[in-house]
Amino acid sequence: MTYDYADLGLVAGLEIHQQLDTASKLFCSCPTERRDPDESVRCFTRYLHPTKSELGELDEAALEESRVDREFEYLAFDTTCLVEEDDEPPGKLDREALETALEIAALMDCSVVDSAHVMRKIVVDGSNTSGFQRSTLVATDGEIETEDGAVGIADMLLEEESAARIEQRDDAVTYGLDRLGIPLVEIGTKPDIRSPGQAREAAERIGMLLRSTGRVKRGLGTIRQDVNVSIEEGARVEMKGVQSLDDIDDLVAGEVGRQVELLDIADELQARDATVSEPTEVTNVFGETESGVISGAETVFAVRLDGFDGLVGREIQPDRRLGTEFSDHAKRHGAGGIFHTDELPAYGVSGSEVDALREAIDAGDDDAVALVADDEATARRSIDAVVDRAETAIDGVPEETRGANDDGTSRYLRPLPGAARMYPETDVPAVEPDPSDLEVPELLTEKVERYRAEFGLDMGLARQVAYGRHMPTFEAAVERGVDPTTAASTLESTLTELRRDDVPVRNLTEDDLLSVLGLVEAGELANEGIDPVLTELAEDPALSATDAIEAAGLSGVDREEVRRTIVEVIERNESQVESEGMAAFSGLMGECMGALRGKADGEVVSELLREEIQKRSD
Repeated sequence: MTYDYADLGLVAGLEIHQQLDTASKLFCSCPTERRDPDESVRCFTRYLHPTKSELGELDEAALEESRVDREFEYLAFDTTCLVEEDDEPPGKLDREALETALEIAALMDCSVVDSAHVMRKIVVDGSNTSGFQRSTLVATDGEIETEDGAVGIADMLLEEESAARIEQRDDAVTYGLDRLGIPLVEIGTKPDIRSPGQAREAAERIGMLLRSTGRVKRGLGTIRQDVNVSIEEGARVEMKGVQSLDDIDDLVAGEVGRQVELLDIADELQARDATVSEPTEVTNVFGETESGVISGAETVFAVRLDGFDGLVGREIQPDRRLGTEFSDHAKRHGAGGIFHTDELPAYGVSGSEVDALREAIDAGDDDAVALVADDEATARRSIDAVVDRAETAIDGVPEETRGANDDGTSRYLRPLPGAARMYPETDVPAVEPDPSDLEVPELLTEKVERYRAEFGLDMGLARQVAYGRHMPTFEAAVERGVDPTTAASTLESTLTELRRDDVPVRNLTEDDLLSVLGLVEAGELANEGIDPVLTELAEDPALSATDAIEAAGLSGVDREEVRRTIVEVIERNESQVESEGMAAFSGLMGECMGALRGKADGEVVSELLREEIQKRSD
């Protein structure tokens, strides 16, 4: 459905989280490279609980998270230190990370704070061994431009990345400590965004500015976008974990649609004088049920939703209903989900059982019933959560934090966090950022134009290089005298083709790439030999570039050997040369290059082939 976003009063803002490509983590000297879980050398476990703020308050989001009793297991590596395990106080704020953050602040025209103080942000989902994330405000009051007007930058914080979730089970979660502590910036815009398209454009603009520094990590999971959305009659909802820029406009539009539907449902519920009753145990109703979920449960609790009939099953997003919202809340408290009468009889629950259920809790024709089946404690917690969510459905749209789904919808995660989750970090001294000697990086958009003008690259290749992860390698290669077109096509086209052929190009270092390109520039390797040499290096990282040439069988050949190969090709195709003359060149050129297998440069082969064809035409 298409909406008039101005009429609905859409207000949106972004939070962009970008990992920085520093040598060390934010508060220790451990490296920032990611590791495979199989490389872990030990593990340990923790239980985390929320703590009160300086004002004696408990954050509602942290409190809800703590209600689910879970054990957290952490995988440690040979590079893991005591700071990461929370067995030693943190070190000073990493200088390289701070310098990068200041560059980013300059690109967004932000004002840098006089003194940066580290704070603790309570997080008890296990993603930090300490139970909090360290965060420091670096800059405020910036601005970026979009086609629909300026979008203000409210603040930019320098934070430590959380641990990576490896596996989740019912009563435990496993995290890897390789990611914990990687420096990242969190950029929060002001609520100036007024359409889904503007939200995407603003995110793309910020992403371009971040990559312009050449000092941010690239790849899946290194940047995340959170989107805050509200409409005039709705409520602020934060959607977390948007991995792709392509999803932002769909998620904003989807959230607008969800809030519109929830407001319509609230109007209908209020018109029906809807209420929510107290939960009732109804285990005996299902004594002989054929439902596998219910028969395997210890206890069944149900709640009568007066006036809700037909609305619990109403769709509010594609394949998501009001009942799905209730189920999300039940799941957050340990249950597998809920049943409700808008979808019953089904799932092994018979029509007679539905009638008995309605009779047991005195539900009328206009009422709906929701039920949870689990062990007694979990079922009780979960049905209480359903009650709370059903009551907010009568009022309208609840403020909450939601998780972004791949299909453009979202799911409930937890309440919105409040100020009670923050308190000062007393183990790290404040720093005074100094942006006075800062050099503002060249924007990627400016690089594209420079690459076209200075190096003669076409628009497509120039943009690929400027926005690609190998941009610094390209600039280093050109600075060493490598032909720009050769460097660009190798880094953007050749590597992509090798990756598609399952060559492990991730093993290639910047030094490998620069060495191979240097050999091409020096005339020791033909352009046609780049593919096989890079393949050898990728499959055996212990090789040098010169060794890889030998391994690929591409040791250089002199001009006379090239000429002899060309003569052999011509003699095999003598009748074609006699009848076509120089017109046979194209076909013979391919055969000659195949025979030489990349041992000779294409220009040399072309020159000698033309000479030999001309001799036979005279």
